Amino acid sequence: MAGELILIVEDNEKNLKLVRDVLQAKGYQTVEAGTGEDGVRLAKERRPALVLMDIQLPGIDGITALGQLRADAATRAIPVIAVTASAMTQDRQKIMAAGFDGYQSKPIRVKEFLGAVREMLDRT
Repeated sequence: MAGELILIVEDNEKNLKLVRDVLQAKGYQTVEAGTGEDGVRLAKERRPALVLMDIQLPGIDGITALGQLRADAATRAIPVIAVTASAMTQDRQKIMAAGFDGYQSKPIRVKEFLGAVREMLDRT
């Protein structure tokens, strides 16, 4: 079932456009934030079904933003997938240890990315 609201937290315009276009083409609704702070605020306001979070962001980074989401009862249960260019094994381990529900490396592989999004939404 598509139509769920997905929050994309990404500061790179090309990456944001790709992710947004791919998700919208599959029928998902999207809302976007360019900073960690805006991502946290929008998650609290809009209560998306899923958050796609870049790690390297202006202001607070994605790991700090995730911590703020997990610390708030209103957003604690929202699944968050890290979408990042930090693809080294130790980066992935650090990101998953921080509490992310999933991990996708950039540049995204569209079919794999959409599968991960659907799987995460089906879990909740």
